[in-house]
Amino acid sequence: MSRISDFVGKSAVENVKEALQRARDVEDYHALLSLTEERALERAAKVDQGEISGRLAGVPFVVKDNFLAFGAPTTAAAKMLENFEAPLQATAVEKLEAEGAICIGKANLDAFAHGGSTENSAFGPTKNAADKARVAGGSSGGSAVVTALDVVPFALGTDTGGSIRQPASFNGVVGVKPTYGTVSRYGVVAMASSTDTIGCFATNADDANLVMEIMAGRDNKDMTTLPDFWQKQPEFTKKKIGLVKQCMTNDVDAAVRQKTLDYAEKLKRLGYDVEEVDLSMMQHSLAMYYIIVPAEISSNLARYDGVRYGHRAAEVKTLAELYGRSRNEGFTTENKRRIMIGSFVLSSGFFDAYYMQAQKARTLLINEFKQLFAEYDALLMPVAPTPAFRLGENTNDPIKMYLADIMTVPASLAGLPAISVPAGTSDEGLPIGVQLIGDRQSDSNLLKLASEVEAA
Repeated sequence: MSRISDFVGKSAVENVKEALQRARDVEDYHALLSLTEERALERAAKVDQGEISGRLAGVPFVVKDNFLAFGAPTTAAAKMLENFEAPLQATAVEKLEAEGAICIGKANLDAFAHGGSTENSAFGPTKNAADKARVAGGSSGGSAVVTALDVVPFALGTDTGGSIRQPASFNGVVGVKPTYGTVSRYGVVAMASSTDTIGCFATNADDANLVMEIMAGRDNKDMTTLPDFWQKQPEFTKKKIGLVKQCMTNDVDAAVRQKTLDYAEKLKRLGYDVEEVDLSMMQHSLAMYYIIVPAEISSNLARYDGVRYGHRAAEVKTLAELYGRSRNEGFTTENKRRIMIGSFVLSSGFFDAYYMQAQKARTLLINEFKQLFAEYDALLMPVAPTPAFRLGENTNDPIKMYLADIMTVPASLAGLPAISVPAGTSDEGLPIGVQLIGDRQSDSNLLKLASEVEAA
């Protein structure tokens, strides 16, 4: 697979034309919802003429279609925003373009990023890069697949509870969920504001590190962003990695467990001690997540009412009918399910019983992570209990679909950096990833560690 360095120094126009052709060659995977061909070629010409320069000059990339970006509609893979033209660009996209990168298309996702398979897209599912009968993972499945299929060397995604890490694992690429607040969320369609993060997919850890370094930093348009810490992190010194025992039970696919143990052996050969650790609050994390996140979703989706922007139902006679029909037609079944759950846990009489209890449990999880990072540089665990499952296998069982997030949501709830790195394949040839989780603002060190393993 291509690296960023393979594109730097070459004709930007040729880079873009080749990427667009590769995108067309793999249309049957349905990884892209649109191409931004006209704008991409215009920018490429300016790079070749010396008007645009930077560390990513002439390098093509793809954005998940919940990023506001020029050149094509920003749909969030939902009928609600099917024809929405962005009036501005996301800060993350602006920072990459300032370094000369060229966006060539918008990737498919679960509508409004609600899902773990990219089967909830209003425009059809994305197929796995290794097996078209399998899911791409989600919600950033399209971005993972275009990276794995070598359409572009990197792509952007969002990770709220595993939406970068899980598809990265399912498609055999590197996926980065940074410390909460590392990259501005300005210009990205909101899902759950307390766990939404902006990250990337890449073919290797060094490229991912470069992309994240460029996007990181304070943004006055997003008050949750942190000052740029990317190059100011102290090196790992403990030389100890904790293997989370709750993720290594017989409930986890045997191949996934074995690849995780194999990765642990690679870490040992690099001089790290790997010890089994206890993350007892993990067993409650999925319950916390599916109370807190739907509550925030129900608030964030309230803006889509058929009045201000987005889909508007035709031939309505009352305001109530306008609201009801517009939302019914514009939202998918999964969107509606999360709105209903969120509205329920925030309602009078249930707020204290559910939402507040979940937030208290979240604090206990955060404290447990803190105790572990006092002793260990990083934690090692699988990304998902299984390799990619079959298309349609879990669509009628939302609980089974939610269980696929059980290993990714803890880091999201705690705001910690976590990366998915390729660890091999199953006997069926399906990619398997493992997850490295670090303390807050240790993102670059995690990627350096992953790069060491790659080199070894």
